[in-house]
Amino acid sequence: MNKIGFNVLAWSAAMSDDLFPIIDRLKSIGYDGVEFFVGSPDTAAYQRMGQYVHDRGLEVTTVFVVGKDESPISESVTVRAQALDRIKWAVDRSYDLGSKVLCGPFHSAHTVFASRPALEQEYALAGEVLQAAGEYAAQAGVVFALEALNRFECYLCNTAEQLYRLVKAADHPNVRAMFDTHHANIEEKSYAVALDTIAPVLAHVHISENDRGTPGEGQVLWDEAFASLARINYQGWLTIEAFSRNDPDFANAIGVWREFSAPWDIAEKGYRFIREMGQKHGL
Repeated sequence: MNKIGFNVLAWSAAMSDDLFPIIDRLKSIGYDGVEFFVGSPDTAAYQRMGQYVHDRGLEVTTVFVVGKDESPISESVTVRAQALDRIKWAVDRSYDLGSKVLCGPFHSAHTVFASRPALEQEYALAGEVLQAAGEYAAQAGVVFALEALNRFECYLCNTAEQLYRLVKAADHPNVRAMFDTHHANIEEKSYAVALDTIAPVLAHVHISENDRGTPGEGQVLWDEAFASLARINYQGWLTIEAFSRNDPDFANAIGVWREFSAPWDIAEKGYRFIREMGQKHGL
């Protein structure tokens, strides 16, 4: 059975000792690991959290985004240099936490658009920055799992085909890809085709319902998703990413205007759902 994780963004984007009780309860449910958002500036908080999670026998993955002043696809040499520095900073914080996987759409600035489709040059620019960042990540034992987002959050990579193209442009063994069922539900015509496309570089999976609520209670084609993951022999994390309005600043930043499901309902029901689907499809 693949390892099952839970992203604590359902409660908070902050790196804080206040998350300790949440970590304990996730452990009691049966989770193998937790995923944290890398954004808070307090370096010591990451180190404390990394030790706390390690002491409880859990593993860690991390997720990260960049803004317009640190975008790898910017025409500005200065901005691209800032992008590289920011990604290196995220690698350092992931190392502090003990994370071996840093996922997210940090190939380009989140929710920043150019009012046109992506250009070949932008894939090349992102590839250069990510290759250099991947070399740095390799020294820390961190693998990048870049993410394709839906058209309302990103224009560089909306599909697995575009994401595979970007990973090949980066051309580094530590620069790989992830698959998110929420975004795929919007952008892909077939989970099976998308996963076949990304399989050679797939390093992480987010289990996320179409409404960002409890997995299994929405419209995602879960049987196709799990069967496809089993067919390509995916052996990485199955990490639930769900959102709420518990952290208003974060919720406002990503357009979460209502509660989808209570976080603990998502955590408890979602864990059982993944176990059941994994057993059903031999994953």
